[in-house]
Amino acid sequence: MQELLNTYFGHKKFRPFQERIITDVLERKDSFVIMPAGGGKSLCYQLPALKFEGLTLVVSPLISLMKDQVDALKSNGIAAEYINSSLASKEIFQIQKQLMERKIKILYVAPERLALENFQGFLQGLKIDLIAIDEAHCISEWGHDFRPDYRNLKFLKKRFPGVPMIALTATATPIVREDIVKQLSLDKPKISISSLDRKNLSFFVFQKKGYNTFYKIVQILEKHKDESAIIYCFSRKDTEHIAKNLRENGFNALPYHAGLDKETRKRTQEMFIKDGARIIVATIAFGMGIDKPDVRLIIHYTFPKTLEEYYQQIGRAGRDGLASECVLFYSYGDKMKHEYFLGQIENLEQRLNVQGKINQVVEYCETRTCRRKFLLGYFGEKFSKKNCGACDICLRSVS
Repeated sequence: MQELLNTYFGHKKFRPFQERIITDVLERKDSFVIMPAGGGKSLCYQLPALKFEGLTLVVSPLISLMKDQVDALKSNGIAAEYINSSLASKEIFQIQKQLMERKIKILYVAPERLALENFQGFLQGLKIDLIAIDEAHCISEWGHDFRPDYRNLKFLKKRFPGVPMIALTATATPIVREDIVKQLSLDKPKISISSLDRKNLSFFVFQKKGYNTFYKIVQILEKHKDESAIIYCFSRKDTEHIAKNLRENGFNALPYHAGLDKETRKRTQEMFIKDGARIIVATIAFGMGIDKPDVRLIIHYTFPKTLEEYYQQIGRAGRDGLASECVLFYSYGDKMKHEYFLGQIENLEQRLNVQGKINQVVEYCETRTCRRKFLLGYFGEKFSKKNCGACDICLRSVS
């Protein structure tokens, strides 16, 4: 394993937990992994895939995420492909032909593709040695990003009995963890929970006060001049407006949202990765497929709907282990925006669940105790220090 790690991924040693998880997978045991963003989750199924004789099937929720992962694997000399709606029928046919000839080691697919009966039948004709469920929190209605098509993944254990499964996520509360294990029918899974504490991140919450907020953002960006930053907004209109204002103030900023055409989004993402654009002002449509190690600043112009969503988004900062800042702006007006859309949810149980999650974000914004301790406690992890030394509350108490 050490040799494969060095040959294909260029690492001389494993990160905490990785080797144990990989050993469990190679012993064909079901596994459930919770590891923070940037902690090296994908290696836990990619490396075993090289040792298994057959195919490793990876379920992934985003096209951009699949593309980035497959591009990275190919550049490392690993035979990997993806099948999703971005491909033409001819391309899919060619990939399926390669799969039947056992020329591919790792295949990424969207849950929507797996819902197709004919595709399930095709997979049954292949030798599958491992199934990996990435972003596994999407299967739980108690989670922050429920995807109905993830519910269909129940069939995998019935269709592929005896094939080990590994479920992975960066954010899951105790109730979501239980639900994931239940929904995927994991068989006595080996559970590995890495600490979610990102020691290199600092946390700040500021009151949002009209146009003064923009000048506060400018001040923060000045501290991070020539460094990469992501600013998350509530609406497409906000992303366009703030990006335009930042450019007028001399910043290299671009908007990113689902309303832009595919080519523009792709070009913007590539510019950001290659430092052609330092600042991306985006809706939540941006970031899941980004594996940029040196993002130094994450700003939330509008607070997110859930703490899971917040922790996943700030997980894009400081993946290289160097100090990075997470700044969140909070206002009662933004709470009202979230609650307006909340009122459109017809299912009462679902509405109460979402309301509870919004309330938890508000509680985080208004807390007078250590923000790191609050966040880790939400995910069921204890933080023993009285002062983290890296959030506005703790820094204020020191000064």
